[in-house]
Amino acid sequence: MTATPAPAPAPVPRPARLAARDLARVATAGLRTRPTRVALSALGIAIGIAAMIAIVGISSSSREDFHRQIASLGTNLLTVSPGQNLFGDQAHLPTEAVAMIGAVGGVESVSATGLVPDARAYRNDHIPAAESGSIAVLATRLDLPDAVGADVVAGAYLNEATQHYPAVVLGSTAAAHLGIDATGLEQQIHLGGGWFTVVGLLAPVGLAPELDRAALVGWPAAVDLLGFDTYPTTLYTRADPDQVEAVQTLLARTANPAAPNEVDVSRPSDALAARHAADSTLGALLLGLGSVALLVGGIGVANTMVISVLERRGEVGLRRALGATRGDIRNQFLAEALLLSTLGGITGLLLGIGITTGYATTQSWPTVVPPWAMLLALGATLVIGAAAGLHPATRASRLEPTEALVAP
Repeated sequence: MTATPAPAPAPVPRPARLAARDLARVATAGLRTRPTRVALSALGIAIGIAAMIAIVGISSSSREDFHRQIASLGTNLLTVSPGQNLFGDQAHLPTEAVAMIGAVGGVESVSATGLVPDARAYRNDHIPAAESGSIAVLATRLDLPDAVGADVVAGAYLNEATQHYPAVVLGSTAAAHLGIDATGLEQQIHLGGGWFTVVGLLAPVGLAPELDRAALVGWPAAVDLLGFDTYPTTLYTRADPDQVEAVQTLLARTANPAAPNEVDVSRPSDALAARHAADSTLGALLLGLGSVALLVGGIGVANTMVISVLERRGEVGLRRALGATRGDIRNQFLAEALLLSTLGGITGLLLGIGITTGYATTQSWPTVVPPWAMLLALGATLVIGAAAGLHPATRASRLEPTEALVAP
């Protein structure tokens, strides 16, 4: 009886033999030999990525412009003033209140004014005392304009030199009442029993309208010339927009640790609520639009990779017949997919940034393209390109040389 021969062992797949440098050269050559197809394929990928970047960038730029408009309403401006004590008398803020609040985390800047109660401002010394026009005389710090967003329309604000001398800056309403429309040595008003030179005029201050009807003098000059008691009466605090509520809860006990119940803290809560609502709405819109655009770009990448692999089955058979291993074929097409995806992704990224910049410029918006969007665009392109090219490349690498060569 003749023994049945044992079946021949299955051939062991040979590992890929191309080094990384050779693989990159082969993949690059595969793209260079088909420049038109590569350009069209990369363009399809670029359009999807550009759509995502443009949607995210334009939405982010619009939101940043909206934030700036809301910020101009004072969403992060908090005011601190003395309240009343247990006996109903007017309380005082400590002279160290400004420095203590400035040390609070989340506080960006802080300034102060102090009412000089016995001083009045008049156009000249012939005006009856009762006709002061309700112009308040305020001792002020040099950083007040930055804190409240005040603009000087004539002359200049107080500086390190003029704050020690009889110099005054007038609010818009106070200047109109006094008939002052210019600055200079010849422009003087009678203030607190002496003559003060008008060195600056303010535009209307939307965030602090009380400054419009005020005459602002330097803090040292108010102490030396007007008998100011150095107690601040209003503190203007700018907080980090994301920490306004947290800072607001700390201001009273920080401004007056001994008697926080004697401190009044206010903030424009309606504007802050509007900002939070807008962030929530625009954030949801941004997420939805970005997801749709990314899906469109992903489909384009997948379609391009599948077609690129299927149309080159004859090339696969030839390379297999010449000794290329299955791993070589698979890695070649994966490398081409990654290179093509990278080319399309970078082109789309630059195109999307250009579209965002152009549109934001026409709308006078700040240009904002979030870094996460750029990283997501490139990362998604590579992942989707590799995923789309993996299955066709693996399938092509499993073809026998004769089968691939005769394939249509």
